[in-house]
Amino acid sequence: MADEVAEQNSEKSSRRKRRQDEQREQAKHWAREWLDALLFAAVAALIIRTFLFEAYRIPTPSMEETLLTGDFLVVSKISYGPRTPMVLGVPFTNIYLPGVNLPWTRIPGYTEVQRNDIVVFNYPIDIAPISAKTNYIKRCVGIPGDTLSIRDKMLYVNGELSEQAPGIQKNYVVQVRQRVRLSPTKVQNAGGTLLGSQGENSYRVNMTSSVAETIRQWPEVQDVQLHVLPDDFDEFSRRNFSFSSGFMNHDHLPPVVVPFEGQQVTLTRENWHIYENIVTRYERNDAEWRGDQLYINGERDSTYTIQQGYYFMMGDNRDDSEDSRYWGFVPQDHVVGKAGMIYFSWDSERWLPRFGRIFNFIHD
Repeated sequence: MADEVAEQNSEKSSRRKRRQDEQREQAKHWAREWLDALLFAAVAALIIRTFLFEAYRIPTPSMEETLLTGDFLVVSKISYGPRTPMVLGVPFTNIYLPGVNLPWTRIPGYTEVQRNDIVVFNYPIDIAPISAKTNYIKRCVGIPGDTLSIRDKMLYVNGELSEQAPGIQKNYVVQVRQRVRLSPTKVQNAGGTLLGSQGENSYRVNMTSSVAETIRQWPEVQDVQLHVLPDDFDEFSRRNFSFSSGFMNHDHLPPVVVPFEGQQVTLTRENWHIYENIVTRYERNDAEWRGDQLYINGERDSTYTIQQGYYFMMGDNRDDSEDSRYWGFVPQDHVVGKAGMIYFSWDSERWLPRFGRIFNFIHD
């Protein structure tokens, strides 16, 4: 009898052990499945982020009204062609191994950067490997070979007045009748931003041309004109941007050719501010002036052949955008992708989503 009881206990213990082993195997199998799924998702996300699309958030008002602070964008890397990895880093972070630069190439896209495209690019004058530089977003107003100029705040491309996208904002001076105050609320409701007084009976307002036309019709308004800095107003003297050191302010820019691959330029003291970053920073040459003579990589030379194409970028909020008017051209190898769609938008002032902007495609 005792042997029979012992045998039953042993059988129960064996069954219990088998169940425990089965449960452990099931747990291991479940964990492996989840780990495989997470690993697959991470690899897929990394491939999509590197070669297809990437999310981007608008942090500043430099592109308003086209893009608003708090817009979240999908940026297409396949449009202009994705770049293979440039640095060795931690995926999904800005952490990279200093001093390790990978050989890279750009996989062909289905289009080139076109004039008026809204482009995400690496901020050229950052001190970091190209892909580790801060992402900026602006409108491309000049492609390689274009001749640009700005006269009284108006942009000219190849001698013709550039088309104005509907969201482009500029500062205007609004003059009202005597003893009349311009209402900030009324201006805001019309779509503009009252910046302050501009002298007796005058106000400075940031707005689009269509809003300016609306305000021009108000009975209390006598005149609406662009607020243009005088030619000799020195805006750039205290800045450290080499490109802007040869100009007075962002409302006036003498004709300048956007550099293109193969272009031969004669370098002088007078135009060095235009090409300095190209020669030294972006195309990695040693250059120094000895008196009036320029030495490039130790050899005396006054001509230089441009090695890649460049772009001229400007923010749509023209008087609140630090762009190519300040720091110069964007090299082709700094281009990240084309802004494609707003997938979410957050209004930080009201703490509410902007539902009307969600899933809106971005039109140039």
